[in-house]
Amino acid sequence: MGIRRFARALAAILLGAAAVAHGQGLDALVMPGKVVEGHAKLEAQCENCHKRFDKAAQVRLCLDCHKDVASDVAGKRGYHGRAGEVADKECRACHTEHKGREARIAAFDTAKFDHAATDFALRGAHAKPGTECKSCHAAGKRWREAPPACVDCHGKDDTHKGSLGPKCADCHGERTWKEPVFDHDKTRFALLGKHENAKCKACHEKQFKDTPRDCLACHRKDDAHKARYGAKCDSCHDTRNWENHFAHDTKTKFPLGGKHRTAKCDTCHKTALYREALPTRCVSCHRADDVHKASLGEACEKCHNDRGWKSSNFDHDRDTKFALRGKHKPAKCNACHRGASREKLPTDCVSCHDKDDVHNEGLGPKCATCHDERSWKESRFDHDRDTKYALKGKHANAKCATCHAKDAYRHKAPTACIACHRKDDAHKGSLGEKCADCHAERSWKEAPFDHARSRFPLIGAHLKVTCGSCHRSARFKEAPRECAGCHEKDDVHEERLGRGCEACHNTRSWASWDFDHAKRAKYPLEGAHRKAKCIACHAKPAKDKVEAPTACFSCHRGDDVHGGSFGTQCERCHGADSWKAIRAGGRVVAPRQRRTGD
Repeated sequence: MGIRRFARALAAILLGAAAVAHGQGLDALVMPGKVVEGHAKLEAQCENCHKRFDKAAQVRLCLDCHKDVASDVAGKRGYHGRAGEVADKECRACHTEHKGREARIAAFDTAKFDHAATDFALRGAHAKPGTECKSCHAAGKRWREAPPACVDCHGKDDTHKGSLGPKCADCHGERTWKEPVFDHDKTRFALLGKHENAKCKACHEKQFKDTPRDCLACHRKDDAHKARYGAKCDSCHDTRNWENHFAHDTKTKFPLGGKHRTAKCDTCHKTALYREALPTRCVSCHRADDVHKASLGEACEKCHNDRGWKSSNFDHDRDTKFALRGKHKPAKCNACHRGASREKLPTDCVSCHDKDDVHNEGLGPKCATCHDERSWKESRFDHDRDTKYALKGKHANAKCATCHAKDAYRHKAPTACIACHRKDDAHKGSLGEKCADCHAERSWKEAPFDHARSRFPLIGAHLKVTCGSCHRSARFKEAPRECAGCHEKDDVHEERLGRGCEACHNTRSWASWDFDHAKRAKYPLEGAHRKAKCIACHAKPAKDKVEAPTACFSCHRGDDVHGGSFGTQCERCHGADSWKAIRAGGRVVAPRQRRTGD
């Protein structure tokens, strides 16, 4: 029975479902619940929001209907397009459906909502605690429909009555409506000086736009000139104060200096200021002050300056080719300029000092060669600097006339010593005319001659001898250079070794000598010859060449006991060590070894 009743109940259900499916479709059978009132007209066709077997397609289908949200997502603006965690989610993550007609699928916690994720971040007074959403979001309208412009909410606060347009944020900020943040420098009239602290209504009484920018619009009552100088007040005045700040130095071709700077404008500008160009020449204003009566011309500025009419800025050193130095500097102008000042004066000394020339023109007209402006009596002529002959030693103290006998500087004085010292030449011209080779300016008697520069340098004991030991007369060139010329009495060899003393002796000492017979002669000394005296072989005087026979028989003829029977080649049997020793079989045999018959 139980099975039958279940079968009948199941059949009834299937029949009822078939009837519903026939009227509404099969999808209505699996719908979890009714949709919200706004989606009710779409409820009958599930494909409006769902695509079979494709959950990802649901977001696209939502955006197809909610085009304003789709536009925000595509443009990355608004809450759905700016908030990254929202843009990356599916729509159903926040907006769940099928919970009945009265369900609020777009509800959220307004207290925790991050308004910075929208296009209108809350700052300043907008972000104060207690500010309600309804202040900007009107009831019955979508959140996104809140107006973004300031004037939409603050139209009643616009004291300008729309005259400045709807861009309230250009001047006001979110902190407070009463404190404007307008940057006046961005307008065509930047606020400088005292304008910075001026109140807006001081210039903007009724309107902000098209406010006149010329000074007279606000300062007409301050114009002490009564419009005589025109409307361009800023030519002379600026925003620091109403005083005159006209840059006469840079804005005109006539810089104001000295007393001109403190002069009043009307002193020179007696007609309408800046309308007529004034002459800039001094004489235009100061003709009555010209004590020269125009005799010096009209270029007053060459001598006078604007510090004072009585002072002169004429610089004779700078403005002429004749600089005033020494006693010329305090001299009065008429001391030289006796006639018309326009005429050029000669600059040579004699033009003014002809009567002061004690030389009576004997030294020519070039006084400045010796004298300068410090004093006429002092001479500044520097012989070392101004000539090619520097004065040294006793020449430095000599009077000019000693060398410059007459017509000095007209005829060049000779620079050779002999020209002045010929009478002092004890050599009588034998050493030539180059006195400076031996003598110096310190004293004529001192002759610091460097003998090393001659053909006979002094070395050894010669350095200590006096000049007169070799030079018997003042004709120094006649002194002999060979040793025998001075040392003939010292020749103990009596000329048997010739006159070339330097071959054995040196300049250190005559007693010491050094002659290496083995190296310097063709006959080396061996054996008993080493002890023999030079004159033992060199017995005859030798003049030009020292020679001596080298054959034994030449010196030992008297020692030949053989009477010449064995010939003259003694060296065949005898050696140089001893005459008595003989050679036997190639060796020397002493006399005690010999036997009769050997």
